[in-house]
Amino acid sequence: MKRKIIVGIIVVAVVVAGLAGVKALQIGKLIGFAKTFTVPPETISSAVAQEQQWLNTLSAVGSINAAQGVTVASEVAGTVTEIAFESGAVVAKGDLLVRLDTSSEAAQLRAAAAEVELAKLNTDRLLKLRESNVVSQSEVDTAEATLKQNQANADAIQAVIDKKTIRAPFAGRLGIRLVNLGQSLDARAPIVSLQSLEPVYGDFSLPQQTLSVLSTGLVVQVSSDSYPGEKFEGTVTAINPELDAVTRSVTLQATFANTNDLLRPGMFARMEVVLPGEQPVLAVPATAVLSAPFGDSVYVIEPATNSAGGLVVRQQFVRTGRPLGDFISIVSGLKPGDTVASSGLFKLRNGVGVVVNNEIAPERSTTPHPPNG
Repeated sequence: MKRKIIVGIIVVAVVVAGLAGVKALQIGKLIGFAKTFTVPPETISSAVAQEQQWLNTLSAVGSINAAQGVTVASEVAGTVTEIAFESGAVVAKGDLLVRLDTSSEAAQLRAAAAEVELAKLNTDRLLKLRESNVVSQSEVDTAEATLKQNQANADAIQAVIDKKTIRAPFAGRLGIRLVNLGQSLDARAPIVSLQSLEPVYGDFSLPQQTLSVLSTGLVVQVSSDSYPGEKFEGTVTAINPELDAVTRSVTLQATFANTNDLLRPGMFARMEVVLPGEQPVLAVPATAVLSAPFGDSVYVIEPATNSAGGLVVRQQFVRTGRPLGDFISIVSGLKPGDTVASSGLFKLRNGVGVVVNNEIAPERSTTPHPPNG
């Protein structure tokens, strides 16, 4: 019995030893494979950092404002009896918008007109009698004063009627109607927004250090996310003589023709004041810059130093300047001629091998025109 147990133990030991040998052989092969394994290179597109001549500009953010813009309201209370406009319509100066009930004032005006007519007849009669010295001058003066008083009363009633006839104070585009037929309006109740869209103003601020190069007449280019790739051109028409005491910045106003009514009051916009002359910059595609909380960086493509050869990337931190179209300027961190990865940055890290394929790289321009722009 003991002999059988010993034989069983020996058999188990032999089996375990055999399995351990097989596993050791497999692990050895894996280690050897890992030593010889190389990560396949990543396929990317590339671009060369080049010196370009860009317009010398000053950038800021601002907003679009109407040259004239009001919310039309009634000066007096009344009931709406006529609405003579549609929401979004274009109106000329003096066009009728809303008429309030004036039936009571019209009756009062007729009575006042009768009193004016009677006072005029009495005055004319007394003037003739005065020529014959039949009446005194004081009676004539009293009649003339009564005529003027009655005329003033009639004018006051007519003024109320005019105030209840609400017209467009200037030409422009109307907003959404805020009143309904038969509605009883309080004084100063809003009726409709009226904005003059040709021209429009662009208001923005620049640091006080730029005052020496600012003047009226400078070209201003404005762009908005509402119209990607499109720029509207205007000119600086006013510079505030007073600086903001908190920000130490100067406020400017540019005027844009806006013939297509594309720029709307209240719109957020990016402003660029174009200064005389051009400025040399080192530019790379904007897609080559990897932004992170700790700084911007690019991946510089260099020849590999190991025996395998090929190309590898090296992460290089840079300081960026202003963008222009598909490019962005590099203030420091690169030199002209450096080749950088322009796509596929999310799969790169220091020392990764790469293969450059620029066949699918899009064309880049400082003045791009997207198909949907």
